[in-house]
Amino acid sequence: MIEVSGRFRSRRRAHHKESDVSIPDPTGTAETLDTLDVDRSDADYRSWLKEAVRRVQADANRSADTHLLRFPLPEKWGIDLYLKDESTHPTGSLKHRLARSLFLYGLCNGWIRPGRPVIEASSGSTAVSEAYFAKLIGVPFIAVMPRTTSAEKCRLIEFHGGRCHFVDDSRKMYEASAALAAETGGHYMDQFTYAERATDWRGNNNIAESIFRQLEWERFPEPAWIVATAGTGGTSATLARYVHYTQRDTRICVADPENSCFFEGWTTGDPDVTCDCGSRIEGIGRPRMEPSFVPGAVDRMMKVPDAASIAAVRALDRAIGRKAGASTGTGLWGALKIVADMVATGQQGSVVTLLCDHGDRYLDKYYSDTWLKDQNLNIEPYGATIEGFLKTGVWPN
Repeated sequence: MIEVSGRFRSRRRAHHKESDVSIPDPTGTAETLDTLDVDRSDADYRSWLKEAVRRVQADANRSADTHLLRFPLPEKWGIDLYLKDESTHPTGSLKHRLARSLFLYGLCNGWIRPGRPVIEASSGSTAVSEAYFAKLIGVPFIAVMPRTTSAEKCRLIEFHGGRCHFVDDSRKMYEASAALAAETGGHYMDQFTYAERATDWRGNNNIAESIFRQLEWERFPEPAWIVATAGTGGTSATLARYVHYTQRDTRICVADPENSCFFEGWTTGDPDVTCDCGSRIEGIGRPRMEPSFVPGAVDRMMKVPDAASIAAVRALDRAIGRKAGASTGTGLWGALKIVADMVATGQQGSVVTLLCDHGDRYLDKYYSDTWLKDQNLNIEPYGATIEGFLKTGVWPN
């Protein structure tokens, strides 16, 4: 039924080959049917795939675990505050874990192919990490990003061999990425859909398992709260699922910046909520409820003003000498507020939040008074709140 040249005589049996195996017919009246058998195995591709997976796995094996830093609090409070320092990954951010998981997920699903580009919609940090892994396995990479993405992130993407494709409206990143994938024959990674699926939340050295292992010898080894922020929603999903799976009492809080829909969607129960402009806090905050965000797993949410996020990250620099991106400040503000609640009720214990990425990427933004003025952001009242709280233990209403 199929010619050797590959041209088909029968549309019904297109893409299939004949077999001499037939189905017995006791009546002798039915048509004899062929067994349809399609073999798409490709030895060259499987060899490339094995090497690509080996390289990504080897990167994880070479990487030491990230540090758990202590934020100084008055000893008499009986509360310990930690930041999981994800800036020490090879690509300098929390997104290195996600990018590794996404590449393994895409490779093992057969979506990433040799010579074809990987495309990602990102506000920068995920794109930096994915550019690194794309270069590691030898495939092209295109980052679709808002035009407002920091210049340093763009430089890092290009340093790792990636290409930047800018959109003026961050809400258009998704469709622009899908269009580029269709145009080039590449794979749209789509972190916003696959982040929570690609990560093994049961363990396998994910961020949650790492935090609890590092706390084993601390005076409060099971934190009262872990505070995350949401870009894809994948990190909060991993943390919450792991806590539930391992039957711990730790609660999960997600801190959300301005111009983001996670808080509104979570509080109202509306998964279709949207907002009209993009987040100023790079790496977190989305104009829609992303598919990887799992609202039912989250115990608490906060809406944090952008000025508070920036005040908190500057307070972090003063406290421990580490500059971090403003997404770290969003989580730190939420963590400090929880610490204040614990102080007010006399509760002892520990709280963990995340140091998401290096502040060196944002010297022209969150550490620039000129940028703050241009954005009409006044961080002084929020800085005074943090300073006053650390001195008195009282969080102003």
